[in-house]
Amino acid sequence: MDKIRFSIGAKLITIISIIVVFSLGSITVLVSWLVQTDLRITAEENNFEINRRSALETESTLTNIRSSSRVLIQTITSILSRAAESQGNVIKESTDFFFNENPQVAVVFFAANGEERLLINSRFFASKTLDEELGSSYFNTERASLARAVRGETLLRNAAPHFNRPVLAMFFPWQNSGVGGVLFSSDSLNSNLGFGLNQSYMLNSDCDVLVHADFSLVKDGTNIASLDFVSDIYKSPDRSRQHLLKTDFGVHQYAVNEIDKGIVTFIWGKIKPVAQPVVNKISSLFSKLLSKINIKPKEKIDDGKVLQFVAFTKLNTAGAVVITSIEYDKVFEGIAATTRRNIYLTVAVLCISIIFIWFFSKTISIPLRTLAAAAREIEGGKFNFDSQSKRHDEIGVLNNSFNKMCSALNIFGRFTNKDIAVKAMRGVIKPGGLPKHATIFFSDIRDFTAKSEQITREFGSAASDKIVYWLNNYFTQMIECVEKTNGAVDKFIGDAVMAHWGTVSTDGNPRKDAFNCVKAALMMRKELYYMNAKRSKNDLSDPPICIGCGINSGIVTAGQLGSDMRMEYTVIGDPVNLASRIEALTKPLHVDILISEDTWKLVGDKFITEEMPSVTVKGKEKPVRIFAVVNFYGEPKGPQSLDEVRTLLGLDPPDLEKIDVNADEVKYHIAKDAELA
Repeated sequence: MDKIRFSIGAKLITIISIIVVFSLGSITVLVSWLVQTDLRITAEENNFEINRRSALETESTLTNIRSSSRVLIQTITSILSRAAESQGNVIKESTDFFFNENPQVAVVFFAANGEERLLINSRFFASKTLDEELGSSYFNTERASLARAVRGETLLRNAAPHFNRPVLAMFFPWQNSGVGGVLFSSDSLNSNLGFGLNQSYMLNSDCDVLVHADFSLVKDGTNIASLDFVSDIYKSPDRSRQHLLKTDFGVHQYAVNEIDKGIVTFIWGKIKPVAQPVVNKISSLFSKLLSKINIKPKEKIDDGKVLQFVAFTKLNTAGAVVITSIEYDKVFEGIAATTRRNIYLTVAVLCISIIFIWFFSKTISIPLRTLAAAAREIEGGKFNFDSQSKRHDEIGVLNNSFNKMCSALNIFGRFTNKDIAVKAMRGVIKPGGLPKHATIFFSDIRDFTAKSEQITREFGSAASDKIVYWLNNYFTQMIECVEKTNGAVDKFIGDAVMAHWGTVSTDGNPRKDAFNCVKAALMMRKELYYMNAKRSKNDLSDPPICIGCGINSGIVTAGQLGSDMRMEYTVIGDPVNLASRIEALTKPLHVDILISEDTWKLVGDKFITEEMPSVTVKGKEKPVRIFAVVNFYGEPKGPQSLDEVRTLLGLDPPDLEKIDVNADEVKYHIAKDAELA
């Protein structure tokens, strides 16, 4: 066991002791600033006064617009009672004068004695690049509001969604069961309500947002009647009042004021990457102290609501309400800013210690980063790590132990499927079985027993090494074909290979997984063709290889099977058994790749195939259709028919009449035409 000479714990204790000695005095000074009562009273009074002033200005603006509109309507109605020949010019002169004096008014509407009139301010629409038809279309959509106004109500409506501009509409009763309406810009109201820390906004009697610093709320026709504090305002008998409450409406994000530029800022900028954890710790301690004495720089609850001072004033016009709010934490932002400045001063005092820690931390952080990078490599399935450390502390021991673990994992990775092992390590694959639509693959070397016996006769005691070397070269190429197509090698059964697609990972759907499986089989055919072409005729230790591949698709159970001592990820089910039996059929049918009807239905349009005689498989009531795979559909290179495949592989066409239907434990027999009829 490696001996630890200088423990990391001893080093950290020394460093923390230095930091505490230098920072204790500064923290004590910071805790002494506890005054907040006067600031809170001032903030409440200021918020309430801003609300009162905003309400007065808004009330005045609305009253003036309504009064001016009523005067214009009275003037027009009086003119209409005169002789017809003098009406036109006088009405135009009166209207032009009104719009000159009230440029914020877009449209004046009135209906009396069964007659409706719409007076449009053309210059308003031209300056806003709006179509004048929007004015008449808006009043046509507000017939319900006009009807309410006829019954004696004065209403304010948000017309911004209709005009895509800050525009309000006011409807008011007129004499003799008439009604008047006016469309006007709310820009002046926006100016009255302001955009500062104290945010003011106006609602109508239906709780629609009429004026707000965030125009998107107005443009979208936002209604906040569902907010508890809004319903409480309308239910309150008070005309004007202020509350401290939590709400997420009207919350602003303000930039934090920068500290004054100076030597403290300069030093902080240099040491910030190293000292930030120290600052965070000091801030955390200070926040805990402040919380004990009821100073809360920022109060938020989990649902995003913020503590705010909310003042309201109900207007005499149309039941509108002006609300003014300021976030609680903004009131105490000055205290928070002072706190931050003193924290930075503390950091400046500790800068010499921090610089020392920064240089010293390199002796820890660099090795740890190396180990972290190696851990990420292991998580990704790469177990190659070799870094001998000469250190004699905990990091040196950890490094050497990590190196030994990587060596063990590298050896382990050769005895199991690495992709499965990595996913099991990450928790992607968990104990238990899951149903999956997979494509199963079996392959087997033709005449393997005869070829291995020939090698044994020729090389005697050295035959085992020759056979293993011969098989390993073969398996290397076959496994590469499987992995390139996103398949998983399940196991090696002697000279046979079992693999599956759509289990450990999938390309998205069973059709793509089945295509990848057949593609892998065609890649194996190509690799074997080139391998056999390179083999020396006189090398008895490396005979040519011909394989048979059986492929089937269906629902299987995939999971980790075994015991507490040893487990493996595999698939079980009838589709697996059928794939194995289809592979066995390649030998009597003289083909190298056979797929079942289920696989053919998924990817038959992607490959050139030829249907083989159907077979009755043990355990199946109906004959199973099978297909020989020739090539990719539309691929000009390579064989284009099954006869060309057999010629390429050196296989003769089979005599189906002479095939022993009871072969292979009576697992299949060739179906005759009469049986299919």
